[in-house]
Amino acid sequence: MYAKTIFFAHLSNVGVVMSKTDFVNLPFFVENGWIKKKCPVCGRVFWTLDPERRVCGDQPCEEYRFIRQRIGVKPERISQVRKMFLNFFEKNGHTPIKRYPVVARWRDDVYLVGASIYDFQPWVTEGIADPPANPLTISQPSIRLTDVDNVGRTGRHLTGFEMMAHHVFNIGGKTVYWANETVEFAFRLFTEVYHIPPEEITFVFDMWSGGGNAGEDYEVLVRGLEVATLVFMHYRTIDRKLIPMENKIVDTGYGLERIYWLLTGSTSVYEATFSPIIEYLRKNAGLEPIPEDLKISLARRSGRLDYKKPAETEKVLQEIAAELGLDVSEIKRILEPYESIYAIVDHTRTLMWMIGDGIVPSNTGAGYLARLLIRRSMRYLRKLGLELDLAEIVAKQIDFWREDFPEYLELKDEILDIIDYEERKYEETIRRGIKTVDALIEKYSRKHARDIPVDELIKLYESHGIPPDIVAERASKANLRVDFMGFYSKLAEMREKASKTALVEESAKIDLSIATRYPATRKLFHENEKLYDFEATVIGIEKDKYLILDRTAFYPESGGQLPDKGVIRHPSGECRVENVIKAGNVILHECLGKLPKIGDRVKGIVDAERRQTLMRHHTATHVVLGSLRSVLGKHVWQAGAQKTLEYVRFDFTHHKPITREQWKRIEELANKVVMENRKVNKMFMDRTQAEQKYGFLLYQGGVVPEKVLRVVEIEGWDAEACGGTHCDFTGEIGLIKILRFDKIQDGVFRVIFKAGLPAIQYLQQVEDKVMEVQRTLKASIDDIDVKVKDLVERNRTLEKELKKLEDLKLTAEAEEAAKRYKEVKGIKVIALVSDKHSPRDFALRISRYLSKGVIMVVNKQGVFAIKVTDDIAGKKIDARDIGRNVAERLGGRGGGVVDLYQGRILNIDRVEETLLEVVEEKIGGKKPENI
Repeated sequence: MYAKTIFFAHLSNVGVVMSKTDFVNLPFFVENGWIKKKCPVCGRVFWTLDPERRVCGDQPCEEYRFIRQRIGVKPERISQVRKMFLNFFEKNGHTPIKRYPVVARWRDDVYLVGASIYDFQPWVTEGIADPPANPLTISQPSIRLTDVDNVGRTGRHLTGFEMMAHHVFNIGGKTVYWANETVEFAFRLFTEVYHIPPEEITFVFDMWSGGGNAGEDYEVLVRGLEVATLVFMHYRTIDRKLIPMENKIVDTGYGLERIYWLLTGSTSVYEATFSPIIEYLRKNAGLEPIPEDLKISLARRSGRLDYKKPAETEKVLQEIAAELGLDVSEIKRILEPYESIYAIVDHTRTLMWMIGDGIVPSNTGAGYLARLLIRRSMRYLRKLGLELDLAEIVAKQIDFWREDFPEYLELKDEILDIIDYEERKYEETIRRGIKTVDALIEKYSRKHARDIPVDELIKLYESHGIPPDIVAERASKANLRVDFMGFYSKLAEMREKASKTALVEESAKIDLSIATRYPATRKLFHENEKLYDFEATVIGIEKDKYLILDRTAFYPESGGQLPDKGVIRHPSGECRVENVIKAGNVILHECLGKLPKIGDRVKGIVDAERRQTLMRHHTATHVVLGSLRSVLGKHVWQAGAQKTLEYVRFDFTHHKPITREQWKRIEELANKVVMENRKVNKMFMDRTQAEQKYGFLLYQGGVVPEKVLRVVEIEGWDAEACGGTHCDFTGEIGLIKILRFDKIQDGVFRVIFKAGLPAIQYLQQVEDKVMEVQRTLKASIDDIDVKVKDLVERNRTLEKELKKLEDLKLTAEAEEAAKRYKEVKGIKVIALVSDKHSPRDFALRISRYLSKGVIMVVNKQGVFAIKVTDDIAGKKIDARDIGRNVAERLGGRGGGVVDLYQGRILNIDRVEETLLEVVEEKIGGKKPENI
């Protein structure tokens, strides 16, 4: 269930020193008759109540012994298993909390939540923010794609799963509970709640690492299946090194699907979790059920299956074949369509979570991972020969999980629209990409290669969206092999972690050590955003131009908002504030003019008009974001913003072009919010309290690395963690006018808009232009559009007529030019210097009226075309051969095909004689054959 490591260390416990031995010899085991053993297969220490047990019970040390031999309670639905878990821990003093979204908006190091502890890293685990409860219990949907190539094939791997957990945060010297109690809770849960016989349980000691932390752990196993991992986290992991933490975190993970699988005794985690959807796909594909003896034989050994290790997997299949009297090839033939079905049901639920929680498929970030699953799913559908749309299966998932995740029912249309659009887009991608695939196959066929390298497959997928199985299908016809096992896992691993790409602002040019040399600057602009003059004391001067004050009303460039400008007056004169920069909690004022001295009392005067314009634009950005989400959908998420004096440029995630009707509705809604004059609340809040009240929409502007957040809330509309300056009421914004929408990259659109006076000035400019057009056309505002359409139509008609006349002129001049040739051994040669038409068009047209000829047309800039007539092209006369020789002699170069060569030359004075010389040389003074 978790990433495992193999290192151990002596660590400090909460309040006591606890060594590896202490972790192994917990009082719970020692005092309750448990037997400590060492597994002869894997070498790990484990505890058991069964004196006859020899191995630890993990894979591959033991086969699954619960297949068709269910154990414990008999839940009717998977939701009962979840409810029993949460109820048990709630009764035992844990506060249940709501699940977090699967996209980790509060982190900048990963895209997706891979375990429940991700919800609390690093803010809670580092002691920066308080936990939402302590202790707490949660059931958290989680996504891991690094084993995606095994999904559908091993019977146990999932890309999306629910991790039930109880967490404890022993922080600041306060102890809630630690290792011994954690193990006891696990034992009680499985025996008292799920009714697993005590002797069936083993606890295997190991070490865990993930998400930036590490610690000793116990894996809980029942009949060969790992059902939980109990981690005692007291390390940070930095560059593969363990750094001890003062905080001690209990991090547990109980696999909901695995426990349900155990309690049902099903033949795979897929059959246990998705049975109705599997049956629906099986019937549509016209498949016979897998023979029961094969299902059971495979399921019992499925813990050893790992398709990243082909030799081991082949060995398992050979064992099954020998046991059942079948060929391995026959087993693979029977299982292959079911592997596709199992992958589809897993992927579509994961997509429900991803897209339902706001991910838009794209070529970057979390969107890349969503697209990867969509395209894999579509390929599996085609492999099965199913005509079903992927959106139809996702819809069935939403309906199937409606009691567990009712929030997705509300978003159903939006989720399906995104899936449907992505499907149609992918089909077009494949159609366009086939030529590229064929070119690659031809390239490696010419090299007499045996394989197409994996790097080429990755390049094809990244650049053209072509999956490797399509390459494999077409390459097999050319006897080329394509081995893409592990391909998707590698792609996912490459893209799973987020790259920290902060906005490059002026602060990047500043030595951040300044922040350690001065006390934090008091930010008057957060106390009163309409404070435009203030008094302060100079406490530092850096590089003879940066003033550091004890307090300031000047806002520094941050969050896409430009800095304030103004003046600082002091006893010796004044200086102009040209830029304001933040270095940690210290604010620097870049000044021009006479500087004050350290210790001087100064007066700062902020440019009020500039500040007000930026405030309106920044507040308008929050208003427009709310409108975008209302009209386009909840998947809209900020992808970047810049607020200037003239306009706002706002980038957001979205999957398809914005229609004019949507545009108008977005603009109307934004202005409606302005006219309602809603209150804009600005407050400082504890991070955890803010998240619980407003959710993770707080981080639309990006992750804020603070314990206390400044929240800007437009009542009933939008709330974000934001340090920018804002109006007090939306009515202060004035008019909001959207100028345009642009697609800037796959899955990201940009809106440009103006607010307040810049919006009014823009409309005045538009009105001036309209009035000018009215005067020119002598039209009223009511019929100006009709007159413009008439004018455009008339212009289009005239252009067609002009084109006809130009074509007639070209034809006449070409016919005349075709008569003026010189003959070289039966070849008619024409050389013209002309600017009347493009050299290519003129040469091609002349060739219509000439046989057995070579025509060269060059303009005065040296651009030329050489045309060899079709009746002799390639028959001892090749345009490329003629062209290269002519270009060399006249100082130029070019390129072309057998009957047409184009390029540029420097010398146009000797065109005719040079062409005659080259033609004569090339035909060897003899009459060309076939003429």
